[in-house]
Amino acid sequence: MNKTVLSIALLLGFAVLVGLSVAASAAQSVGGVMDDTLITSTVKAELAKDVRLGTLTGIEVNTTQGVVTLAGKVHTSEEKSLVEQKVRSVKGVVKVNNELQIVSP
Repeated sequence: MNKTVLSIALLLGFAVLVGLSVAASAAQSVGGVMDDTLITSTVKAELAKDVRLGTLTGIEVNTTQGVVTLAGKVHTSEEKSLVEQKVRSVKGVVKVNNELQIVSP
């Protein structure tokens, strides 16, 4: 009888540990999504602060695991570089994929 109780206790303990591990992984995933959302919002706010960036409404910002991808159109190469520079300065940004295209006004 003691072996049965011990076996059940070990199985329950293992199940709890597995459950905690899965819960921790899920929490990290949710945290990653929240961090990405915060990065995207911060990037958009930083771009909105700069009145030189008249094409702000034409810039899409997507963030996945700290990697920010910029898409859309800007008027000059200087504007393209300025946008990337501002994005790189945002806390949490790991990398910037600058896919902005230069189009004449």
